[in-house]
Amino acid sequence: MLAGSPIGGIYPDLLVGNESSDDAAVYRLNDRQALVATTDFFTPIVDDPYDFGRIAAANALSDVYAMGGKPFLALALLGVPLGKLPVEAAQRIVAGGHDICKQAGVPIGGGHSIDSPEPMYGLVALGLIDPAMVKRNDRGQAGDVLILGKALGVGVMSAAIKKGELKPKAYEQMIESAIQLNTPGIALSELNGVHALTDVTGFGLLGHLLEICRGSKLSARLEFSKIPVLSAAAHLVEAGYVTGASGRNWTSYGAAVDLKPGAPESRRHLLTDPQTSGGLLVACDTATAPKVLEIFRQQGFNRAAAIGTLERGEARVVVK
Repeated sequence: MLAGSPIGGIYPDLLVGNESSDDAAVYRLNDRQALVATTDFFTPIVDDPYDFGRIAAANALSDVYAMGGKPFLALALLGVPLGKLPVEAAQRIVAGGHDICKQAGVPIGGGHSIDSPEPMYGLVALGLIDPAMVKRNDRGQAGDVLILGKALGVGVMSAAIKKGELKPKAYEQMIESAIQLNTPGIALSELNGVHALTDVTGFGLLGHLLEICRGSKLSARLEFSKIPVLSAAAHLVEAGYVTGASGRNWTSYGAAVDLKPGAPESRRHLLTDPQTSGGLLVACDTATAPKVLEIFRQQGFNRAAAIGTLERGEARVVVK
């Protein structure tokens, strides 16, 4: 979501716009229903067309879950370099997106395709939620526990793919994580003790946590040893596999981050690693944290972990 000026005063039913760089727009339809609307699309991060379609669809639907909403309809967005990409490859991209949406119980009701220099795919995703249950990214409270739903490392692994260095077992681990739907967001919306919710995507863990901090006017403290990391990514980042986006992320917000003196450079690379279809990041009170973790576990998110806290102070992140 692009940052911009709040417009809720002009459109009072626009409950969430672009004022806090949140994951999706939310528009109140009536006292019991609000529409959650978002779109996301990108170029391939893997070579297999079907897997690319699955990852892109899961990534787009994630923004609905990150607001606490339940997706109910999607439109496909497809860019194809005509005459360069085989028709069969385009069909496989679309099939991958269709299968993830089917898993989510979401029909793809149409869409739009264009001729583009390189392949692109994604969705317009629409969801519904009770207006009283919307979870924003700017409502964290001092003392909140920070819980991350998925392990980090998808960007590191995509960098290894581009150099032909990702082994089959590691590729399977990457795909398993990237296509896992962030469905816990629906149940999390029902918990009053969950104060802020977002998903970790292109700006990395630090970038999306800073959005929570800035919106909530709080500081965050992370314990690096508690942050889950995909096992293959942990080895690859030590070997120097890093995306260009990781460096750009650090340049854009590194001044608001305090890393432990003498920490290895690989630590920074993981914390800024862009996650495609990454995990939910939850800020909740201490009494609610066990229930949040239980919801993640029940839905198959076995790497979910409490990784830090929100505290009073300026909007920055301290990593121990």
